[in-house]
Amino acid sequence: MILTVTLNTALDITYRVRSLRPHASHRVSEVTERPGGKGLNVARVLTALGHEVTVTGFTGGATGRVVQDLLTATPAVVDALVPVTGATRRTIAVVDELTGDTTQLNEPGPTITPAEWSAFQEAYEDLLASASTVALCGSLPPGVPVGAYAGLVRAARTAGVPVLLDTSGEALRRGVAARPDSIKPNADELAELTGSHDPLRATQDARRRGARTVVASLGKSGLLAHTPEGRWQATPPTRLHGNPTGAGDAAVAGLLSGLVEHLAWPDRLTRATALSAASVVAPVAGEFDRGAYEELLGRVAVTGEVSAA
Repeated sequence: MILTVTLNTALDITYRVRSLRPHASHRVSEVTERPGGKGLNVARVLTALGHEVTVTGFTGGATGRVVQDLLTATPAVVDALVPVTGATRRTIAVVDELTGDTTQLNEPGPTITPAEWSAFQEAYEDLLASASTVALCGSLPPGVPVGAYAGLVRAARTAGVPVLLDTSGEALRRGVAARPDSIKPNADELAELTGSHDPLRATQDARRRGARTVVASLGKSGLLAHTPEGRWQATPPTRLHGNPTGAGDAAVAGLLSGLVEHLAWPDRLTRATALSAASVVAPVAGEFDRGAYEELLGRVAVTGEVSAA
């Protein structure tokens, strides 16, 4: 079982409008609602790849009930969300059909009490007992300690469960110090962590800070991986236009599925890059265009070398 953790779960609402203009009224042509937050997006992609996933994090209020109802209708996903008194947040994506651009509005999330945080930690440690790997994903809701991910990384390591961390800012800096098996920052998050805008140098520095493996999302340049086995870059053949929300989550799903299937690193990166690109042309985060994915698998270019570095 793959475990994904989304401490700041959400109800993702996507509006499609013909053309988004400031200070104007808009007629919405289509509305979709999905369970959201990075780990839930990862889980939906994993199930589409044939994996069973348990999701945990926090849920509360009427919005939380909608999220759980939607999860019930998602095959191969086990709902292990922990209830809280506050209301689950909403995220609003407005897609401009004319340009393909997306405007994102993210609520902060409910305030988590110390008792609720303790209850989650207990539930998380119980879930680790049956997990093959765990992904810790996304932002921290108010009330959760900034070092929360560091503690969750250490718990996974104690349980012998490989852990991938995908967050940003201070939560990432502290989490890296706890020595996760891998991290998946984008270029900006990696630069903020290391102070370097050179991806090669930055991935090496992130490993020195504690991450065993660093896989950096570089936008149209694909993925750069610095691992104990070597360093590789996977580049998509073309840049697809659409909604980029969730592209990084699709890449995480590719990395996790490749891990549990024991794929070599070039093959993991090929899958993750193809999934990330194919998610851009899907209508909402947590999905990917299967035709585009299968076509891209044979066209992703992977360069690099095996090394002990």
